[in-house]
Amino acid sequence: MQLSEEEEDYNLSLSKFESMLKTNKVLFFDSEEFEEIILHYLDMGKANLAKKALKLALEQHPKSTGLKLVQVEMLVYEDKLDIAEKLLNELYAIEPTNEEIYIQKANIYSKRDNHEKAVELLQEALKYTDDFADVYNLIGMEYLFMDSLELAKENFAKCLEEDFDDQSALYNVVYCYEFLDQNEEAIAFLEKYIDKNPYSEIAWHQIGRLSYGLKKYEEAIRAFDYATLIDEDFMGAFMEKAKAYERLKRYEDAIESYQRTIELEDATSYALLRIGKCFEKLGNKVEALKYFNQTVHEDPLLDKGWIAITDFYVRQKNFDKALYYVNKALAIDNENRLYWKRFATINKSLNQFEEAEFGYRKAVENGDYQLDTWLFWVDILQYLGEFETAAFTLLQACEYFPEQYEIEYRLAGIYFILNEEEKATFHLSNGLRLNFTNITVLEELFPVVWARKNVQSFIKKHKK
Repeated sequence: MQLSEEEEDYNLSLSKFESMLKTNKVLFFDSEEFEEIILHYLDMGKANLAKKALKLALEQHPKSTGLKLVQVEMLVYEDKLDIAEKLLNELYAIEPTNEEIYIQKANIYSKRDNHEKAVELLQEALKYTDDFADVYNLIGMEYLFMDSLELAKENFAKCLEEDFDDQSALYNVVYCYEFLDQNEEAIAFLEKYIDKNPYSEIAWHQIGRLSYGLKKYEEAIRAFDYATLIDEDFMGAFMEKAKAYERLKRYEDAIESYQRTIELEDATSYALLRIGKCFEKLGNKVEALKYFNQTVHEDPLLDKGWIAITDFYVRQKNFDKALYYVNKALAIDNENRLYWKRFATINKSLNQFEEAEFGYRKAVENGDYQLDTWLFWVDILQYLGEFETAAFTLLQACEYFPEQYEIEYRLAGIYFILNEEEKATFHLSNGLRLNFTNITVLEELFPVVWARKNVQSFIKKHKK
């Protein structure tokens, strides 16, 4: 790629300066060259080289306002705000119409969290600047810091009016719309933007993303298509398009888009995983498993990959293999309640009840408070003869589900087994009050209790 004349001069200046440092010869640079060199080192995080360049620059050009403004920038960078402000005041006395002085003062006030004053100074800078886009962008950022999203949005939009190609302003204006939950309005804004700048792949991509969020998947795909036509290497657009195809259950198209992302970059575990899931939806188990295996080969620490293989084998009712793979996932994330629930369910299917009980317990300990998890756990405890623990667990569940007949009937059955008649009849009464029809829960889970004459008598009285 051929460099422009400006880029060649810039690279030559840098090489010349670095050569000078090595040889200790003092060479002459004009003030603009020095500004570029210093700012380059600041951008690279090489503060020491920037300081050396600034020292030499001020020795050669002691009256240069531009270099003194760069000095201010360095002082702000080092958090020496008071010194920077003093120097700016001196410069203001000499050049009160220099917009950069107002911009740097605004930067200092912003650093001090006085964003209102920063905006005031930036609005003053607008009177003297030729670069309106940059100042509007800075004002927008100050309003973002103040959480004034409407005003931020307005200024980022003004920035785009001045400079269509300012991608950061485009992203920021969309961010403001999204934060304000104005996705439809954001799409309308982007469509107007595209009328003036039809070859902006960023704008098309953002329309696609917003449409996807609104579940308008066909519109999303159309927008992503435009983005990828403009930029054939736009991996993000291909990835998002694939997700939209999945939502529409167009799995072949989704696979094609995911595979395009793999062509553009090295295979990502996410793309491989999604391709596997698409093949599974298409009923192609061989290809599905192949891609799931590629996923964990690509990223052995991706627990979602191991879980995908786990779920694949669960659906095949191959619980031995499913158990092997869920253990792989748990080795990576042993605090995931959903993985523990899978572990428990798989062990239950293998009639490994002690392991299943452990799994349900771990699921609850890690935040799974779903009713079915509590009930599965209690039913396993009951099967293991742990009636007192089962009763204690059900009472814990009552805190989350205070009026639940399935809990009440289970408590009734367990207390009858424990010969705690008063508690048993209390919970049986609750269950009958909440849902008489589903008294079958007691019959199915506690047939011995169900057969008792006193229980049948109590149910008949309640029925009357």
